[in-house]
Amino acid sequence: MSLLVAQQIHHSYGGTQALCDVSLEIEPGEWHALCGENGAGKSTLIKIISGVEPPDRGSVTLEGNPLPMGRVHAVEQAGVVAVHQEPVVFPHLSTIDNVFVGREPGRLGGLWLDRDRMARGARQVMHQLGEDLPLEQPVGELSLAQRQMVSIARALLNDCRILILDEPTASLSARETQSLFRAIKQLQAQGVGILYVSHRLEEIFQMADRVTVLRDGRMVGTHSIASIQRSDLIQMMVGRPLDASSAARPLPREEQAPALLEVQGLSRAGVFDHIDFAIQSGEILGLSGLVGAGRTEIARAIFGLDPIDTGSITMDGQPMPEGFQIHDAMDRGMALVPEDRQRQGLILPESVEDNLTLPSLKAFSKFLGLDRDSRGKAAHGLIQRMGIKTAKPSSPAQSLSGGNQQKIVLGKWVYRQPRLFLLDEPTRGVDVGAKEEVHRMIRTLARSGSAILLISSDMPEILQLSDRILVLCQGRIRGEVTGSQATAEQLLEWALPPERPDAA
Repeated sequence: MSLLVAQQIHHSYGGTQALCDVSLEIEPGEWHALCGENGAGKSTLIKIISGVEPPDRGSVTLEGNPLPMGRVHAVEQAGVVAVHQEPVVFPHLSTIDNVFVGREPGRLGGLWLDRDRMARGARQVMHQLGEDLPLEQPVGELSLAQRQMVSIARALLNDCRILILDEPTASLSARETQSLFRAIKQLQAQGVGILYVSHRLEEIFQMADRVTVLRDGRMVGTHSIASIQRSDLIQMMVGRPLDASSAARPLPREEQAPALLEVQGLSRAGVFDHIDFAIQSGEILGLSGLVGAGRTEIARAIFGLDPIDTGSITMDGQPMPEGFQIHDAMDRGMALVPEDRQRQGLILPESVEDNLTLPSLKAFSKFLGLDRDSRGKAAHGLIQRMGIKTAKPSSPAQSLSGGNQQKIVLGKWVYRQPRLFLLDEPTRGVDVGAKEEVHRMIRTLARSGSAILLISSDMPEILQLSDRILVLCQGRIRGEVTGSQATAEQLLEWALPPERPDAA
């Protein structure tokens, strides 16, 4: 009998289907890899199996017994423990306290904590991981890699039957990674099943027994690692018809036209390193890469939201001043559509009209206040131009669909007629129809002469819209290709971290 069985899992967020009829089985002592592009549904499946969210339909059983869906603590008590990519720790507590949080041993019926026993247990599990961390130091003072090891140690201390690891080595050195692998091998020998998510394909081929591939929320298949090659796995992850025809691209540009935006040597420690590129007016430059590669941070730095350590940003031949702010970027003709529209791009309780005109209030200002008539006319014009479906301009933005909210985020900048749009995941979480409308808007903006920096984890979107594509990997530009010559396989190959020299 399989150790864990997830059967016919369905899950949606609003109108967006995240998982459709996904099934997965893990055998006792099996290292089972879970692969797929960004947005394939891996994180959603992990959340459901670990009890973070209940599925809309489907079931998960452990050793034949149904798991209590949507109840994290109960699922952990049953024996399924997850370690997420971002370390979940209590920064003000020590390593010992973090390792034992929620499972603190007591003395005399629990009247006080058995600190000696906790220290021995923490020291033992850290030794198992090959780590020598300061056990009494607050975890908030540790490095990211050390905090990740604390999260893993807490999971190992559980008497778990299934251990879920989501990108556990993303912040670990090669030595730390090998120590983790040795600890996992010990768990496998005890019959613990491992569900392992990683973009490092060499780790999967080195350690996993089988791999399940998800694409667009659906199962592609489950295969023995011994039966496939790296190229096969990439093809399964991408494997869909992609329309990358040049007919959908902006109008031809002058190849030697001067750059509107030029970025040189842009660096920020631990985030991105020596980034160089330029964008011409009317060009759509795609910025591809995995989540965490540094794409969003580069856009935020260009817009003056985040600081840089070194490098320069030039707009229309004029360098941006040192330490420039958002208003400087806006005055130079930049606009940013952020990744998280609800938290960063909208004031949800405010009206559609207020959100659309917020960046342009100066244009509607009078000596005694706002010219509400001209502001209302401008909002009405933008609603018509952007195709925003709303009962009335005074409707709160939170009452609209995700696609219409995204049109507001884009439309509020259109009135200012920016020369450079920084678009971060502009169609994330919108339905197919709204996505096509946003694509048409992007092409129209490019044809009107605006430069577009397009950040997207949607491979067909990048291929369909971009004149050129840069691929980021771990904060560095790994490759560049023209849109007409780009393939999904090449972009994914560049986006994946290169094999480590010490990978066995």
